Amino acid sequence: MNRIDKMFSTLRRRNEAALIPFVTTGDPDLPSTEAICLEMAEKGADLIELGLPFSDPLADGPTIQAASQRALKNNITPLDLFEMVARIRRKTGIPLVLMGYFNPVYRYGLERFARDAAEAGLDGTIIPDLPLEEAGSWIKAAKTAGLANILLVAPNTPEARLERIAKATSGFLYYVSVTGITGARTTLPDNLAQGLQAAKRHCRKPVAVGFGISRPDQVEMLSQVADGIIVGSAIVRIIEENTVSDGSIPGRALEAKGKVGDFVKELKSATLRS
Repeated sequence: MNRIDKMFSTLRRRNEAALIPFVTTGDPDLPSTEAICLEMAEKGADLIELGLPFSDPLADGPTIQAASQRALKNNITPLDLFEMVARIRRKTGIPLVLMGYFNPVYRYGLERFARDAAEAGLDGTIIPDLPLEEAGSWIKAAKTAGLANILLVAPNTPEARLERIAKATSGFLYYVSVTGITGARTTLPDNLAQGLQAAKRHCRKPVAVGFGISRPDQVEMLSQVADGIIVGSAIVRIIEENTVSDGSIPGRALEAKGKVGDFVKELKSATLRS
């Protein structure tokens, strides 16, 4: 049983949903990302998504797009992410998942990318622009390396296709809450709970929901239905708003780290099911 499976099994016994925060690797810099990840693990995160910055992040809204651009100015590469993961892994056993687009994976080489990711200590990947019909080679490479290959479904995914994706996903199924891009929202779709319940009927693996979730009350509501709650843009925005652009690297991380940690602690307190 890998770290992702163990985490969901433990939370199931505790009657909790998983809190899954997302950060963009290298925003504002690698030492800051590393420090923030360790702080989130300390404050209650159950799994962390690490975004691999990319020049054309088609599934992401303005907040994460801007974070990717800032990270790319730091020349962040897959190897930088792997090296950071290896350092984090020496300090915590929290599951770590890479969220990135297929072009960098393809250029790196599928088998090599999967092997290096697993050796660094990653537990899985989410590649939003790789459809199931074209994912065969990557699924094989990820499975050989022992990586979970986490697939996505949306509210408008036809039932037959949802069943195929649910069967092929590993680690968990990522349910996209809205038909659109990432970004914090004040309201979520009225039929989101019904959509999650439908996905869970077709999937034997845990189902986590993301896109648009930004408040503890939303986390509390969704924790009654979903197995995991993914929060990205709200965290990335805290980092952006609390980065001291002219300070030293530790100074740049300090303010953002504390505020992200407090936010993660607040969100995690909302994942206990009633």
